[in-house]
Formats: sequence, structure tokens, C-alpha cells
Amino acid sequence: MSKLEDLARRIKGKKILVVGDIIVDHFIWGSVTRISPEAPVPVVNVSKEELLLGGGANVLHNIHSLGAEAVLCGIIGDDEMGGRLQSLLRQLGASTDGLVKGKRPTTVKTRVVAQGQQMVRFDREQTGEPSETTIAAMFRFIEKNVSQFDAIIISDYYKGVISRSLMKQLLAQVAAVKKETGKTIPVVVDPKPDQADRFYGATLITPNHHEAEKMSGIAIVDDTTLQTAAEKLLEKMHCQAVLITRGEAGMALLEKGKELVTIPTTAREVFDVTGAGDTVIATLALGLAADAPFTEAAVLANLAAGVVVGKVGTATVNQEELLGLLQGEENIEMAFTANGDNNEQ
Repeated sequence: MSKLEDLARRIKGKKILVVGDIIVDHFIWGSVTRISPEAPVPVVNVSKEELLLGGGANVLHNIHSLGAEAVLCGIIGDDEMGGRLQSLLRQLGASTDGLVKGKRPTTVKTRVVAQGQQMVRFDREQTGEPSETTIAAMFRFIEKNVSQFDAIIISDYYKGVISRSLMKQLLAQVAAVKKETGKTIPVVVDPKPDQADRFYGATLITPNHHEAEKMSGIAIVDDTTLQTAAEKLLEKMHCQAVLITRGEAGMALLEKGKELVTIPTTAREVFDVTGAGDTVIATLALGLAADAPFTEAAVLANLAAGVVVGKVGTATVNQEELLGLLQGEENIEMAFTANGDNNEQ
């Protein structure tokens, strides 16, 4: 059994706390056969609609699909979509204890898709930092339960939930757990560049190419600038590692005191990148929760993302798909070894 296959099996049963922005992804599927006589726009004949878990909730969905457990902590509205989201979580067997009902509506993104192509998106949301009462309710849940988790994911869609005060309290609580029990809980962040200092001291951050440019202030145009930007982020964020996701170019991982590792993409076909970042951070955090080195966890996350982008819509990858890919691709272990699997956290 390869190291990656062993890791894909070891992540089963791990327990992850997902803190962040919660979104309901509403898909309207249909076909187009004519242009409207009222305006030069296509007329979509709707065939079906579906509601899916998005944002931090999609991160949770990915974790459950991979055979592990997750609890979501964030804000929903006291509205119909908030109730529908809770129902979707219960269908997965996930707890809803970490959800706080705020005064804002539940965030909903509606996508109209025809002939496999997204035509338009409508967003219903209210952004901005929540009230102190709401943040306090979230932190009470975190403080009470944090020690039972093997890793924490911060899913930041910059809706306001991930505030400076929440991050400061969360990281302090993680440090307190380590001091009291000796348990290290990795904190993995999928960041938005605005107010990046919120994530100072996290274990690992996973910006995409454009986010890394904005956070570092460096235009990434070649391997040299990629290295420089990663080094700048490592220093600026005071984290142990930085993983820059680069779309078709794969990923680049830089750990403190080590060489930059580039990981080529494994996607054969790309139909939809919706939710791919959620898959990456979910798999990455599970790998770290299973005590894998950063490189090993990153390679597994890259493989998982390669499966998801080959699907249409807010998709996930399950453990069977991941194991099937690992068992069917001899060159994956070779590529992993070439990238250096002896890195340690």
C-alpha cells in the first residue's frame, strides 16, 4: 500500500471543526432553445432545481464524503433557507449545534445553468461584521468543544463572520488546549486577502494565485516570483506553511525552513471549478489531522481537487473515488516521492 493510499484510509473518522461563512448554493438547471422577444436574452426552460451546501457547509460536506466527521460553526438566518440548510446537514448526519441564528438572512447564491454552462448568478446576502452578541455565541461553542477536534478549518468568504476578534480568541483557545493537554490542533485557513492579518499565527494558509499576489504585494509571473511571494506570506502571516493553489498549474507549497515544492495538477478534464477550494482545504486539514507531513497532505488534496473539477456544480469527492484513483495511477506515488515526502510538520 502506498503512503498516499494509507493516508486516504487514515483520515476516516477524524473530527474537524469548520468555522466560517455558510452559503446555500441554489442551482436552477434547464435548456435554451430560443431568445426572448422581450429582450435579447436566452429563455431558460427549467427542468429542475436543487439546494446544495456551499461555503463552509460545502467544506463540511467534503469532509463527510471522505469518511470523516465535521461540525460547522457559523451564522445562518432565522428564515426558510436557514431551515433548509439545517435539514441538509442533518441528512449527512452532521450536528447543527454550532450554528448561530443572526439577524442577517442566510446567504444564498442562485446559479442558472443551461446546456452545462452557467449563464447568470444571483446573490442574496448581507455582509459586514456580526454583532458582538453573535460572535460571543460562536466563541462559546468553540471554547466548549475545541479540544475534541483533530483540526480546525477557517472558511473565509469575506462575508464578515471571520472577524479579528473571533480569530484572536480562537487561536488563543487552541494555544490554551496545547498548553493544558499537549494536543496540537492545526488551524488551516482558506483566506480572502482583505484584512489578511486576521490569520496571523495560523498553521497553514491556502490562498489561490490571485489572493497570494494581493496578500504578498508581488505579481507572480514565474517560478522566482512564486518563491518570493510564498516566502513573503510565510513571514508576514507567521504560519508554518503556505499552499498556493494555481489552477491548471497545480499547487506550490512552502514550509518554514524548507524548499518550495510544486505539485502538478492531476485533473484530466475541467468542467466546473465551483467548490474546488473547499475540497482542497477539507482534504488538506484531514491529512494534517492524521499527522501527515505537509507535502503528503497537499498532494492528497491536489488529487481530490482533480476529481472535483471534473464534475459540474458544487461537487465533492468521496473516499472510494480517491482510493480508486490512488490504486489506478502508478505515477502518482512516483510524483509524490519526487516532490519530497519526508517533510515534517
